[in-house]
Amino acid sequence: MRLTPSLRMTAALLLCSLASAGHATPTGTGPAALLLTGGKVHGPGAVSEAVAVDAGGVILAVGSASELAKLQTPQTRVVDLHGASVLPGFHDVHVHPVFGGILEKQCKIAQGAGLEAIQTRVKECVSRAKPGEWITGGQWDASAIGRIPDRSMLDAVAPQNPVWLHDTSGHSTWANSKALAAAGITRTTTDPEGGIIERDAKGEPTGIQRETANGLVQTHVPAPSAEHTRAALEWALQNMLSYGITSFTEASVGFSAGLTREAGVWRSVADAGTLKQRARLCLTWAPGNAEAESVIAGRNAYTRDRLSPDCVKVFLDGVPTDSHTAAMLEDYAGTVAGRNDEAARKGMLLVPQPQLDEAVTRFDRMGLTVKFHAAGDAAVRAGLHAIEAARKANGFSTLSHDVGHCTFVAKEDLAIARRVGAAFEISPYLWDPSPINDDITKAVGPERIRRVWPAREMIDAGALVVPGSDWAVVPSVNPWIAVETLVTRENPGGSTRSFGKEEAITVKEAIGLFTVNAARHEGSEDKLGRIEPGMLADLIVVDQDPYTVPANTLAKTRVLKTIINGDIVYETPAP
Repeated sequence: MRLTPSLRMTAALLLCSLASAGHATPTGTGPAALLLTGGKVHGPGAVSEAVAVDAGGVILAVGSASELAKLQTPQTRVVDLHGASVLPGFHDVHVHPVFGGILEKQCKIAQGAGLEAIQTRVKECVSRAKPGEWITGGQWDASAIGRIPDRSMLDAVAPQNPVWLHDTSGHSTWANSKALAAAGITRTTTDPEGGIIERDAKGEPTGIQRETANGLVQTHVPAPSAEHTRAALEWALQNMLSYGITSFTEASVGFSAGLTREAGVWRSVADAGTLKQRARLCLTWAPGNAEAESVIAGRNAYTRDRLSPDCVKVFLDGVPTDSHTAAMLEDYAGTVAGRNDEAARKGMLLVPQPQLDEAVTRFDRMGLTVKFHAAGDAAVRAGLHAIEAARKANGFSTLSHDVGHCTFVAKEDLAIARRVGAAFEISPYLWDPSPINDDITKAVGPERIRRVWPAREMIDAGALVVPGSDWAVVPSVNPWIAVETLVTRENPGGSTRSFGKEEAITVKEAIGLFTVNAARHEGSEDKLGRIEPGMLADLIVVDQDPYTVPANTLAKTRVLKTIINGDIVYETPAP
């Protein structure tokens, strides 16, 4: 049949009406089980008033409040948004929930604390401990203390208890004399491969351990029990829900309580229904680690509906702080007192390239995603090289291996990520007022700090860029801190000081990292990351519209509701 102009106009108007009403592509077979209405629903191309969700947790329709009201029944849960905004749920692709929960129960030290404040806090912890009981916790920063600390500073307030504190990065630890004695560390103890025992002018251990040397003490510290680990994890999961994190990647299973124990705890919270979010587990691997190989081989015993242990974590280097352990292409700007080795000048690459290429190729063949810790530009290059080796050996797949942190990336390496199908994972939470930045600036110098976390260049190079908080290395898991600092490159709230203004991105791009980009990286872009019919209803309700408020107020955004699969799993307490 041939349409007349008037009929064509009528048909066009009808289609527009259906689209605006949210019925252009309805899904599901039933009425709305949940209706969010009277707000700003941010879909891919437009802002609507309402979103309807069916009983299976699938988005039925997005459109006007009046039209979607037709999907309502007496059983529908109707939420009046009162003008609040609805966004896709946020994904944190690099977080440490077990560590975050355990730290809350340890001798926790506020980041940026000076020596006197640290000593006062340790003394308080000792007063509550039994004689000889280990005191563990953190976090300390050399820049805040004013120098690299030593064991005598802890001996002064804890002469009878072994004390072992990790720094903000988690890559260096500080022990007192009792802890060193318990670990058997003396002047004759040799540095382990990939680690450093700091020593004074007489060759005596100062109490500072770097990288794998941390394990010399850790093996003597009583590990948290399964019950303690589970309680810590459950607290952390609820904390993350309050910030709208609906999916995440535990970036280093085994970091706090051991790989087998932590994997079992993750399985137990999933079986109990306590795990509401969609979680990917990265199982920590190192060459020659038999426990890691065993857990990786038996990984599917831990798989559950919302739990996917399909990722392997590989530490390629350390951190570009006072430790100088991040692997850099060029020499560090400063020096390390008492050290004149290659690591002090260019950092440490912890896995030789041939061994790394073989391991990544093997994991890729097994269908496992590989996440690298790679802070220095030399480590980033090594990770990209290993991914390229895997692609050449196995061909391309849906796996999105990622180079994590990417504090520094050589310009000539930016294009490689797109070519080999890798993702750049950046840590925009590692920002002022986090004191770790003072250490980084001092270590690399003011020129290189201008390109720290080069988000703008990564996006322009066509790479897939995703965000990771690295909490509890940072004080808060709140993703809105990252959204603001990605846009402003300043302290939250605004500041004269900034890191790399040229690397700023837009609000839309920043939110896209947490939603559609992260979903793509996790292999769930067909289900998550956008608000449109047919997608799963992983949503957050926030108190302000991030697209219209001043950029330096984005970190103040509050999550009012967190919704996963159509279930409201968190609501902010009423005033």
